[in-house]
Amino acid sequence: MALRIPDDLLPADGRFGSGPSKVPAGRLGALAATGVDLMGTSHRQAPVKHVVRRVVDGLTTLFSLPSGYEVAIGNGGSAAFWDLATFALVEQRSQHAVFGEFGAKFASASRNAPWLGEPTVLTAEAGGLAVPVAEDDVDVYAWTHNETSTGVVAPVVRPAGARAGQLVLVDATSAAGGLGVDIAETDVYYFAPQKSFASDGGLWLTTLSPAAIERAERIAASDRHVPAFFDLVGALKSTRLDQTYNTPAVATLFLMAEQLDWMLAQGGLDAMSARTAASAETVYGWAEKASYVAPFVPDPSHRSPVVATVELDASIDKVRLMDELRANGIVDLDAYRGVGANQLRIAMYPAVDPADVEALTRCVDWVVERL
Repeated sequence: MALRIPDDLLPADGRFGSGPSKVPAGRLGALAATGVDLMGTSHRQAPVKHVVRRVVDGLTTLFSLPSGYEVAIGNGGSAAFWDLATFALVEQRSQHAVFGEFGAKFASASRNAPWLGEPTVLTAEAGGLAVPVAEDDVDVYAWTHNETSTGVVAPVVRPAGARAGQLVLVDATSAAGGLGVDIAETDVYYFAPQKSFASDGGLWLTTLSPAAIERAERIAASDRHVPAFFDLVGALKSTRLDQTYNTPAVATLFLMAEQLDWMLAQGGLDAMSARTAASAETVYGWAEKASYVAPFVPDPSHRSPVVATVELDASIDKVRLMDELRANGIVDLDAYRGVGANQLRIAMYPAVDPADVEALTRCVDWVVERL
C-alpha cells in the first residue's frame, strides 16, 4: 500500500517536469473559450496571425530587444534548430562549449555536416561547466545558457577577444523566460516553448541580431543548398508578416502567448528571474542540509535556477521514492537519461510556484523517513 502524505504537506500542484513542463491551470480553458475562432483557421488568416503577433511582441518586450534585433519562428523545436544552424548560420567552422546533452547534440550536428569544417569542441564532465574561448578561425561560438540535462547554468557573454563577424549562438531552451539575459551579448538566442513558456513542443523561436540576419541572407544567396525546412530567411520573412513558413501548432502558440502575457503582467524578466531564484534557494538549501541528498552540481555559481539536479545517497531507493511521490500526485522528477542513476531533477520554471517547490522538499523528507 502506498504511503499517504498528509494533505497539509502536499504542493497545490505536483508537476515538476523539466519538459514538457507544467501548463498552469486555466490555460487550456482559455484556449477552449477562443478555440472556435482560432483552431482550424488558416495560419494565413487574422485569428492566427494575431496570436503570432502576440508572441513576437511579447518576446520583444520580455527580452528588451536591442534596436535591429528581430524574432523568428519556425517548426521543429530546438533539435531542428541545431540542424538549421549548420545550414543557415555556420559559414565554415564553429566552436562548441559542451557541458551536457543539449550542447553535445549541436556539436554533433556541426561535426556531421559535410559542408562544414571540423568544429572545435570544449567539454566538461557532467555537472561541470565549459565556456567558449576566442579562436580566430571559427565564425560561430555555440553553447547552452542552461543545460536541462544536468542543471548547469552558463554565463551569456561574448568571449573575450572574439573578433567582429563571429556570431554567438546560445541555446536557451530551458533558460529563456526564466533567467535574466542581455540579448545584445548574443546574435542568436533560440529556444522552444515547452519549458519556461508553459506551452507544448514542436516550435523553435529565436532572436536574431542584424549580424545574424546578414549572415543568414548571405548564405541563402550563395550556392549552398538549404532545405526549405531549414530556411531561416524564409522563416524570418514569414514572421515579419505575422505568419509561420509552415503550418504551426496553433494551440502551442496560443498557450505561449498566454504565458507571455502573464509574465509581463507580473513584472517581466526580472520578476521571472526572481521567482526562479527563490525556488532555487529552497532546493539547494534543502539539498545542502539534508543528510541523504546533495546538489549534483558542485560549484554553487554553476547551479541552475530553473532546473535543479540533486544526487540521492546510494542507500535511497529512487524508484521506490518516486513511486510513492507519484501515488501522491507529485510527478516528473526523473533524471535525464544517461546522466545519473540515483538523481532527482526538479523544474523550477516561472509557472512552478516557489511555495510548491518548498512543499516538494517537505514531501521528499517525509517519504524518505518512512521508506
